[in-house]
Amino acid sequence: MTQPAVTQPAPSLLINRELSWLDFNARVLREALDERTPLLERLKFIGIVSTNLDEFFMVRVAGLRRQLAAGVVSTPPDGMTVLEQLEAIERRVKELTRMQRDCLHGQLLPELAGRGVHLCRMQDLTSPEWSAVDEFFESQVFPVLTPLAVDPGHPFPYISNLSLSLAVEVHDKAEGTVHFARVKVPKSLPRWVPLARPNHFVPLEQVIGANLGDLFPGMEIAGWYAFRVTRYTDLDLGSLEDPDDLLATIEEQVFKRRFAEVVRLEVQDDMPEHLRGLLLNELRDEAAAADDTEIQGHPLGERDVHEMGRLLELGDLIQLATLDIPDLRDPPFSPGVPEEVRDTERSLLSVIRERDILVHHPYDSFGATVERFVAEAAEDDNVLAIKLTLYRTSGDTPIVRALTRAAERGKQVAVLVELKARFDETNNITWARTLENYGVHVAYGMPVLKTHAKTAMVVRREPDGIRRYVHVGTGNYNSKTARVYTDIGLFTASPSIGADVSDLFNMLTGFSRQRLYRKLLVAPANMRVRFLELITREGDHARAGRPSRIVAKMNSLVDAETIGALYEASRAGVEIDLIVRGICCLRPGVPDVSERIRVRSIIGRFLEHSRLWYFGNGGQEEYYIGSADWMPRNFDRRVEAVVPVEDVALHGRLRRLLGTGLADDRQAWELDAEGGWRQLSPAGEGTVASHRAFMRDAWGLPEDAIPAEALPRPLRSEQAVGAPAGED
Repeated sequence: MTQPAVTQPAPSLLINRELSWLDFNARVLREALDERTPLLERLKFIGIVSTNLDEFFMVRVAGLRRQLAAGVVSTPPDGMTVLEQLEAIERRVKELTRMQRDCLHGQLLPELAGRGVHLCRMQDLTSPEWSAVDEFFESQVFPVLTPLAVDPGHPFPYISNLSLSLAVEVHDKAEGTVHFARVKVPKSLPRWVPLARPNHFVPLEQVIGANLGDLFPGMEIAGWYAFRVTRYTDLDLGSLEDPDDLLATIEEQVFKRRFAEVVRLEVQDDMPEHLRGLLLNELRDEAAAADDTEIQGHPLGERDVHEMGRLLELGDLIQLATLDIPDLRDPPFSPGVPEEVRDTERSLLSVIRERDILVHHPYDSFGATVERFVAEAAEDDNVLAIKLTLYRTSGDTPIVRALTRAAERGKQVAVLVELKARFDETNNITWARTLENYGVHVAYGMPVLKTHAKTAMVVRREPDGIRRYVHVGTGNYNSKTARVYTDIGLFTASPSIGADVSDLFNMLTGFSRQRLYRKLLVAPANMRVRFLELITREGDHARAGRPSRIVAKMNSLVDAETIGALYEASRAGVEIDLIVRGICCLRPGVPDVSERIRVRSIIGRFLEHSRLWYFGNGGQEEYYIGSADWMPRNFDRRVEAVVPVEDVALHGRLRRLLGTGLADDRQAWELDAEGGWRQLSPAGEGTVASHRAFMRDAWGLPEDAIPAEALPRPLRSEQAVGAPAGED
């Protein structure tokens, strides 16, 4: 397979990856600022911004700091040096955190207070509330706390990643000295302590701060201030090229990660300079003592200190956003059950044998489709084998239980568990061992490649021979994320696709250098080349005067070679629409380069996660769905699977999915040639909001909204197919 020749774009034609990601986070933050969004949902978006930035610092900023310390001089395709990126990130992050802080304290908390939801300070409490909080402290909090003094006999304590701590100054009147101590705010206790008044809470750190005298009897508390550190947390994959035991190696890496260098120090605004200096010096000394030149080469400095206001760890606000106050939240939504599978007396496999089925989560029930697919296969006496990839699992789910049940019944069950799924390594190790204990054949993926493909296969003995039933999707086999991520899945009994998925699993669990596939686009084998061919083909159609069109929906567009191919297709006359939720390094609308390319991003109630591609192909339309974004890591460093949707009866639904996204004027943003994002606002009465439109479709409602009273469980809910209560 020969790769089409593509011209690499000039650096000026590309947007920096890191800054584009921060722009995405700014769009998320706008949901918190948008008065059209219910108040508690706005609070949720403040929390999401915070957790997003945590991950950004743990991985991306930490990686850049290590490159700088190591003297790396290579630059990304956009031409920015490592130092230039770090300086630009610093400016942008401080702007975002200021906006976040102003939004929370200047808008959301006052507006919530006006609606009866109060985040109180200790001085706001009544006398009875003080007594109740004191009793709570003595019985529930005090036994858990461990004050750690810092003096010649007590070295500065290790500060765990993302833990909220109190820096306490203690005055010993007898000695006339001032000492420093650290008190960790335990994650095992509720961050927001409820008061007797409904929907009134006080932060746990304030409860601890008001009772520090109990921890240091006979001492005077001169002051306390909250702080938090962020550490480098990416796995050192370079050391995994040929491990004897991948599971043990990943466990070792996860353990080492706990002690990695600090890359960010968050503090209360009013923390005194001498305390900030003490924390910085101690954290620098920790790094200097480490046997790691990359850590020592770029020490923590003042620019790495972030003033966060009076509240830190804002990700915990997501807990408050779940308060049961319907007027302040999005209307409830339960997924529908696709018409094709509503007859629960009929086997789902028999339906798939007759025709392909397309599902769109969370609008289509995950339990009534994907979980039912695996559960039926586990109980079917004619099913011989079940194979499935697990990138992230939500734990003891119907899928995991069905796999263990199938293994107990003597079926061959093979599961590829990706141990390197970022931040889910420990969880995946636990479930891998659990599955092995039940007799499931567990493979751990490959050392240098992450298995990110979303594939499941059921092998069944039938009167006319062995038949494979396959699910290929865009999302993880995770019941929790299936409620809030938009994803697409295809069920098919196509012999050629089934054979390809068999080859893919054999490559994952055995020894194989399989590169040729009948239908699937598989990374790193053929996906990059095949996508470049499809883009180039559209350009050929345009030059020949045939119908040409590209519409692509994905999470991120970073790969410079693919961007170059899109630029060339635009020059050839191809009309291109890109729906990119997160990072987009392409510049649309550049004269003589990308005039025919438009880029939009959709942000809202659900997280846009589906990947879908449309190619006009001279009138012979083609649609593809799968697990990969257009990023170097997806093409070159991950195992990915993309499948063509060949049943033309399903094309109408995919066409509507893309068309709705392109018509959205409520949740959509548009990117310009300078890299700026503009939020759309509806003109006139014809507002189109993607998520609302798809919820309406799921319930067959003609109205333009989903009123709460229209959403009790009807016959199309999961309850109708016998799903366990609580699995919705």
